[in-house]
Amino acid sequence: MTAVPAARSPRRYDPDRKSRIIDAALEVIADHGVAGTTSRRIAAAADVPLGSITYHFSGIEDLLEQAFRRHSEQMSPRYEAHFEHVTDLAGFADAVTDLIHGGAGGDARDWAVAYELYLAALRDPALRSVTESWMRRSRAVLERFVDPVSARAVDALIEGLVMHLTLSTATFDRADTRAMVGRFLGIAQ
Repeated sequence: MTAVPAARSPRRYDPDRKSRIIDAALEVIADHGVAGTTSRRIAAAADVPLGSITYHFSGIEDLLEQAFRRHSEQMSPRYEAHFEHVTDLAGFADAVTDLIHGGAGGDARDWAVAYELYLAALRDPALRSVTESWMRRSRAVLERFVDPVSARAVDALIEGLVMHLTLSTATFDRADTRAMVGRFLGIAQ
């Protein structure tokens, strides 16, 4: 008598699995920070078997790098579009102010991921290429309005003021921010 082979379960066709894992990694980073991000949490968030993580990525560091790259690639076009119709320095100051107050479509989760990237890049030099690429792209937008040295300073001002708004219990309003930006750029409100 010949044994009948057991029926195989059909393979699940899932061409977007890797992309879904990267998106899930960003969600886990936003919720738990890099320190709390694990392959198990990412697999659960992506609704994939744990083995999918090791199949698609060489390790958690590779996955984090790809997730942070995706985040910067998603944020950069929004940043660029935010300044698209600016024609003068006063409009630039208004656009910077609006950006600081969430006007470019970035929410608290987006900023949480960005700050997690910055912190992780302090300890992982491989992630510095991601941050440097993102900052270079941001500064290129700012350099349409100010010189390169000032663009670097405006970029730092934006990052710092968003951090203060995000972390402070004594926040400041848009008018205060516009006054700060105006003073920095040497223009009246």
